[in-house]
Amino acid sequence: MIVCSNCNHTNMAGAVFCSECGAPLGLADSLTTQNITTGQVREAVSKKPVLHAPAPAVALNNDWVTLHLLDTGQVLPLSERNEFTLGRISEGQPIMPDIDLSPYQAYANGVSRLHAVIKREGNQILLMDLGSSNGTYVNGKRLNPNAEQILKNGDVVALGKLKVQVLLKPTGQIN
Repeated sequence: MIVCSNCNHTNMAGAVFCSECGAPLGLADSLTTQNITTGQVREAVSKKPVLHAPAPAVALNNDWVTLHLLDTGQVLPLSERNEFTLGRISEGQPIMPDIDLSPYQAYANGVSRLHAVIKREGNQILLMDLGSSNGTYVNGKRLNPNAEQILKNGDVVALGKLKVQVLLKPTGQIN
């Protein structure tokens, strides 16, 4: 358990931010926000993906996972680091997510400012809800806050109502 130095709330082990006040816990002080430019956003091959059949793994540069935004068909590649927070930026917000989903109607779809974290541990890709207001779902099943869920290629993740298909690189190709 990790105790927040800001509000003294007890958080689950491994939490990056306090689930009560949102303050960074431990290593979160050294994390930085990654901006994704339009040059990094790739159009998906198909505008209407098959949601229930596993999608082929996408091997783009050294990306270990890509997030396929189902409403727009855009693909956000994630690389360089092993952990990213997902959420939306709000004016006056002191803590920023690594991946800002604001350009993709995040507010209208119920995405919290710090909604979830996706990370790579060895050959596994894990997703954890950060106590979001509207929940995080994997293939229609709601995740418990601060509990990690293993993701598989083709899983559909809903951050509130924003649906994202997770496309993983084959295990042997993850650096």
